Parts: sequence; C-alpha cells; structure tokens
Amino acid sequence: MIKFKNILFLFFIFTSSLLPAKGITIDRVDPPYWWTGMKNHHLQLMVHGNRIAETTPVVNYPGVKLEKIIHTQSSNYLFLNLIIDETTKPGTLTINFIKEKKQIVSMPYELKQRDQSLGNHEGFDASDVIYLLMPDRFANGDTTNDDVTGMLEKADRTNPNGRHGGDIKGIENHLDYLTGLGATAVWINPLLENNMPAYSYHGYAMTDFYKVDPRFGSNSDYKNLIRKAHQKGLKVIQDMVFNHCGTNYFWKGDLPTKDWYNQWPEFTRSNYRGGVVTDPHASKSDEHKMVAGWFDTSMADLNQDNELVANYLIQNSIWWIESTGLDGIRQDTYPYPYKDFMAKWMQRILEEYPHFNVVGEAWLSYPVSVAYWMENDRNFDGYHSYLTNVFDFPLMYAISKAFNEPEGWSTGTAELYEIISQDFVYSHPENLVLFADNHDGDRFFSKMGEDLKRFKLAMAFLMTTRGIPQIYYGTEILMTGLEHNGHGDIRKDFPGGWPGDTLNAFVAEGRTKEQNEAFNYLKTLMNWRKNKKVIHTGKLTHYIPQDGVYVYFRYNNTKSVMVLLNNTEEDKTIDCSRFSENLSGYTKGRTVIKQRIIDNLNTITVPAKSPLIIELEK
Repeated sequence: MIKFKNILFLFFIFTSSLLPAKGITIDRVDPPYWWTGMKNHHLQLMVHGNRIAETTPVVNYPGVKLEKIIHTQSSNYLFLNLIIDETTKPGTLTINFIKEKKQIVSMPYELKQRDQSLGNHEGFDASDVIYLLMPDRFANGDTTNDDVTGMLEKADRTNPNGRHGGDIKGIENHLDYLTGLGATAVWINPLLENNMPAYSYHGYAMTDFYKVDPRFGSNSDYKNLIRKAHQKGLKVIQDMVFNHCGTNYFWKGDLPTKDWYNQWPEFTRSNYRGGVVTDPHASKSDEHKMVAGWFDTSMADLNQDNELVANYLIQNSIWWIESTGLDGIRQDTYPYPYKDFMAKWMQRILEEYPHFNVVGEAWLSYPVSVAYWMENDRNFDGYHSYLTNVFDFPLMYAISKAFNEPEGWSTGTAELYEIISQDFVYSHPENLVLFADNHDGDRFFSKMGEDLKRFKLAMAFLMTTRGIPQIYYGTEILMTGLEHNGHGDIRKDFPGGWPGDTLNAFVAEGRTKEQNEAFNYLKTLMNWRKNKKVIHTGKLTHYIPQDGVYVYFRYNNTKSVMVLLNNTEEDKTIDCSRFSENLSGYTKGRTVIKQRIIDNLNTITVPAKSPLIIELEK
C-alpha cells in the first residue's frame, strides 16, 4: 500500500511538471514575415497566444539577434526585438519558446528576399492625376465574396449605409476605364478587414491591419491588382489609418497594455478641432481631447505615445509597401495622432523609400494651418513633419464657392486668387493635392447646382493650376449627392458596376448626353495634361480677376499656357495688353479643348461662364 502511494506521488510530481505547458499556444505573429536587406535592421515581433508570456523565446539563425524580450500586462503577448544584420540570408528561422528548460512550442518565421520586380516605390507628383474610389461602391467583379462566413455584416445593396459588394476584382475589371479617362494614379479607400456589425463598408474601422477584407478579396488579389495597375501605367495609393482602429479588433478584450488605447473614465469624443495642435495659445486640455478623444464609438483611439503601438503601426506601413509595391500612402486624419509619432513614422518611411510620397489629410480651412504639416524648416515651434504632401482643403472650399458666387471684390474667382496668393506659406506648393470633392462631402456637381458650365470652369482650373489634382469617382459622369442626406448619398454605386445594372456609365452608350459631354471634357483635359511638363513643373503667374475674368499663365523656358476663366453670364472680350509680361514673344495660340487657332493675342473673347485654355506659340 505504501509502495502504491509512492508511485501515485511520483506520478503526480511528473504530471504536475507538465501542467504549466498545458494550453500555451501561438495563434498570431505580426508582422507575418519580413525581409533581409532593409536599411533599418530592427524588427519588433508581436507574438500572441494563450499564456505565451510564460515562456522564454530563443532564436538561433545566422545574422539574427534576439536583442530584447518585452513582457506586458497581458500574459498572452510577447514582443521580441530582433536585429537583422546586413549579412543575413533569406530563409526561415525558428523561434523556440522554452519553459523550465523544455521546448513548449516553436514558430517558423520567414525572412524574404526583397522583390525588385514590384517597382521602385517612386511616389507621385504633379505629373499625376489621382482618381479616388471607394471599393465597395465602385464595381462588383466577384459576387461570390459578397457574403463571407465569419464576417458580421452581410451585403445589402438596398441599404445606403450597408455593404454593396464592390471589390478588388471590380477595380481590376475597370483599369482600362481609368487609364482611358486619363488617370495616372488611383487612391483606393481602405481595403483592410472591417469586421464590424454595421457600417463597415467604408473601411475606416479596421479589425486587422495585415489582412484585406475577404469581402473585397485577398492579400494576393490586392498585390495582383497593383501589379496589373503598374502594367497599365497606373500608380496605386493605399489609404491608411493610424489614429484609430475598429473596436472589434482581435485584441479588444485583452489589450497588450492598459494604455494601448487612449483611455477615458467614460466614452469621450475628439473635439475634432485639428487647429489646436498648431495653436500656440491652445489649452492642454483642448489639445489632449483632440488627439486622445475617440473618433467614434466604433473606432478605438490608438495611443501612439506607447512605443509598442508606434512600432506596430510603423512596421505595418512598411510591410504593405514592401510586400505589394505601393506607390504612395494617403494617411487619414493626419493631425489626430500624436504629431511626434507621425514625424518619426515619416522618417522611417523615407529611410527605406527616399522617393516615396505620403499625402496627409489635414482637414483645415486656412493655408497657414495646412502648411504646418508639410513644412520642415519654417514652423514657429521647430516641428519637422517630414510629410511630403498634404490635401489643399482651403482651395477646395474656394473652388466650391468661386463658381457659385457673383464676381466681386472678394467673391467669385477672387476666392481662388486669394488662396493661391497665400502660397508663400508653403515651401513647395506644387506638392499640394488639389480636389473639388471627396468621399466625405457633397458631390461636386451638386455643389455646382448641377450646372455643367460651372463644372467645366472648375475642372479647367483644377487641371491647370499648381499641384496634384485628384478627382472623386463619378465626378466625371456628374454623380450627385449631399452629405446632409447621409454618407450613403455621396457614396452611391457607380452605374454599371453591378451585374444586372440597367445603366452602365463605364461606356458612352450608358451615359446621358450631358454625362458624355462632362466625361469627354474631363477626359480631354486629363489626357492633355499627362505629357505637359509646363503644367507639372512650370511657374505660375496670375492676375487679379478683372471684370469677372481670372487669367493666369503656366510657363517654363520653352512653353507657356494661358488660362482664362470667365465666371460671368456674358461673353467677355479681353484686352491682353495687361498680360504683356507673359505674352511677350508669343504671337498666336491653340485652344486645348476645341483645337481652335487664335492668331491675334491682342484681344481674346471668352464665352460666358466658360474657360479658355490656350497653348501659346511663337
């Protein structure tokens, strides 16, 4: 009996030694893989699994050093700081997780060879015209992924705020449409997983920073789309969000650290006052509420002051650039994250990709406020953003007003003149991204009172002034919508993008006469602009609007383009002696739209409520 008890005791001791290992797992590692040969040799892995923090990881791979192991408040995370030196060869290393001298679990981790065939990440510039589209509302090329097992929201095209089924395949099917129109770059609203119960179609409440939403397609589908776009001469700009993520992210019930999100005693929204970040007189409480308040109840505010969060986001953006061959990034709500983090992120991006471009959404009304985010030498507080591009929201507001207003001292085209005249606040105004509308506001044709003449005036200005023009999908076919009717009204489905659509606006036969007039007008402008270096990089001289006509010139050492915008209801004959400093040496010209010869530059007649774009000749 005593012997039997001893046996039971020894068995208990033996099995007890195995108990700590029971249930220890690894279910995820971010980034999923990495590369050798990166300029920055540091890599931080977030390893997630049940009780994984009870183990000690061990790495044995030539050229890879496990520099530091970071534990957090949760036992289900480990952060591993690796150094991958320049001698490291591509391959698969094994990370063994040890407890009490026993290997509990192991994890393979791939270090890839950098793929030079994906492109040079050359970025975008003023030679481009960017086409913005919302994937759920552009075209449904694969109806089999409209509903996916495990995805909470199902497709319902009758719901203006629901998912409609647009996808990557739909975009791919219409790349020729985009290039034919004259677009040279496409900015796609977020494609990443948004597994939220409702209102998930827009993509801004991400629940996996490393995964394309399966209702759009797969990571490989996205990579293939970029490859095909590049083959057709189209650059691809990815929409990223660093300020927040969806509240249904996998870590939602078990944050890696208590301060992974900006926490409040009760739900607190941002005050949405982006200007307080640059206001030298702002209160600390207002600034804190701006950057640490939540964007919405469904969008948890990420704390980029947490170094682990910062590394996670920085590496994620590099991972997408390197794995897909992206040409640029559009960064959402740029002033909302902590600004020192954003500067650090930009430095890391440019360290790896010196010619890359990021355009920041700084939704601010005044040029001096927007300029703060793109300046690196002239900010009053010494802040260096390292950001390469920003959206020109002040000019967007001016465009929206200019062609709806009667001409006056400060109204009509004077709105445009005043904004352009403040370009002195920018070191490089040519890097501003210009737009008349986007996915967050009234459709431009609606803003113009559905007046085609006003539309043409605005498009002529957008395509010929300084900067990088961007148009919103459907602008070219005069789509309408008002933001106060709900975002679904400004994000309608593109006609013809869905099987069974009665109208197909992707082809001329499916458009009305007025839509074709607008489409052909914009197509002519955009395709003409493609190869006009004088518009891309030429200087700009403009003249104070007079008698309802705004005149400006784009010119370099060999070419000159004259633009006249008649914003009145009368034909105007312009005495051109006022423009002699820009017309000297030129004797005639050819209009861009109708290819009409103008052989007398002493006076020029501009029809009522019309633009005239003239390529000057000697």
